[in-house]
Amino acid sequence: MAQIKCENLSLGYESTEIVSGLSFQVNAGDYLCVVGENGSGKTTLMKAILGIHKQIKGEITFGDGIKRGDVGYLPQQTAVQRDFPASVEEIVLSGFQGKKKFSPFYTAEEKQTALENMHKMNVCSLRDRCYRELSGGQQQRVLLARALCAADKILLLDEPTSGLDPKVCSDMYALIKELNEKYGMTVIMISHDVEAALRYSTHILHMGKEAFFGTVEEYKKSDASKGFVCHHPKHF
Repeated sequence: MAQIKCENLSLGYESTEIVSGLSFQVNAGDYLCVVGENGSGKTTLMKAILGIHKQIKGEITFGDGIKRGDVGYLPQQTAVQRDFPASVEEIVLSGFQGKKKFSPFYTAEEKQTALENMHKMNVCSLRDRCYRELSGGQQQRVLLARALCAADKILLLDEPTSGLDPKVCSDMYALIKELNEKYGMTVIMISHDVEAALRYSTHILHMGKEAFFGTVEEYKKSDASKGFVCHHPKHF
């Protein structure tokens, strides 16, 4: 069943289009990687899906009982966010804030869910540590646990391995794949790592002059893929 459907989208800023006529849908259990050159509109698309950036034209609709507030989001971190002085447990629990109305307190059920998500991300032992004292890989695991507290069925990830060393990147990709396959989370991930996109995802959305949407195998045979290979030979 389609959880997110984008039809004839035009995206940009101040009426200046950077993407036009974009159509695709994401079904339950899909792992969609969004690839393309810098400036092709990947992050703008993700913000439009989240409702924090308004598309110029077109429609974004949700199905399968999904609402925007049910979507977990892991954005790219800023330097200020990396230095945030809160405990790991506080960071993870804050993922529930989008679902709460005015209560500043967390329920026993929310605390238990946060603990389960920390366990999934292998950060339970860090729950009392200060977030800013963690390594980059540990911080990403914590933020992924936080996103899981917000997510019921869908995770949106914007370059989740940016700035991480190869071993940590590999571990992060494995965790995301486990969330997709073992726990049934639908994943939409922006990535510059085309090799990882082809290895882990089920579908590819290539944004650029030659937009493409389809399965990984279809993408490998497409003109969009061939054009991208020329610019990123090391990824193949």
